[in-house]
Amino acid sequence: MTRQVYGAKDLQELLGVSESKAYQYIRTMNAELQEKGFLTVRGRIPAAYVRERFFGVSLSDNEKK
Repeated sequence: MTRQVYGAKDLQELLGVSESKAYQYIRTMNAELQEKGFLTVRGRIPAAYVRERFFGVSLSDNEKK
């Protein structure tokens, strides 16, 4: 089953950034989603939105976990 949402640890591994930077990305993307009228979960970001926002990021390897 594929993952629907990612947390900071997931983004940290996926993007190779620090934990604090991963949380910053999550806050930024959640704010963007809220502006578009979506409900968000603090500290989590939908995998589909990560695919949309980060060009060239392949989630297929991480989704199999």
